[in-house]
Amino acid sequence: MSTPFHRRSLAALFAAVGFSIGASGAGAAEEAVVIPPPAVDETAGPGTETAIFAGGCFWGVQGVFQHVKGVESAVSGYAGGDAKMAQYEAVSTGSTGHAEAVQVKFDPKQVTYGKLLQIFFSVAHNPTQLNFQGPDRGTQYRSALFVADAKQRKLAESYISQLDKAQVFPQPIVTKVSEATGFYPAEAYHQDFLTLNPTYPYIVYNDLPKIENLKSLFPADYRDKPVLVMKVKG
Repeated sequence: MSTPFHRRSLAALFAAVGFSIGASGAGAAEEAVVIPPPAVDETAGPGTETAIFAGGCFWGVQGVFQHVKGVESAVSGYAGGDAKMAQYEAVSTGSTGHAEAVQVKFDPKQVTYGKLLQIFFSVAHNPTQLNFQGPDRGTQYRSALFVADAKQRKLAESYISQLDKAQVFPQPIVTKVSEATGFYPAEAYHQDFLTLNPTYPYIVYNDLPKIENLKSLFPADYRDKPVLVMKVKG
């Protein structure tokens, strides 16, 4: 598997010092933040909706949404750039305009877009970090919402304004809201990475605590068995 330098070096460092830690009691690079739900949310309609979230390395963001009830699929990929450059090695240079992102298909009768936004801002990533998340640096790790329509844009912008006014974070939210012009699924080896590699040092330190935080802070929305890309395709 090919990984960018910072992930390889982090894994090598942990291995060199004999680092080992389980999900229980693990210290995440970015702690979860308890935040209020959106004051304005959607009215659930029929059918499935699609939303795209970018919040650093897609391994952890995908893993979080795969454990949310009402999510029918969560696919790691690239958004914000051209289709021809939507390849991992190119995106990792930070020069293609893409962000590592996760496309989430969900049933709004079970989980609303507003609830997904709350989970995204609370446990999936830190929305106050500009062009980085934890050990990951570059515009490809930016915080962004790629909205499907005017309704999603209104809800996202309204919620960001609400959280900033409430000062639930020590710094302003830098999450950028823009139109979804395309989503390109990542290579197969990136899909379901958290579930398939639970002992990988990067996952252990940065991402497994996010799953524990989801379970702790959103018990009514948490499901123990994740919906995996390989199962959906199967």
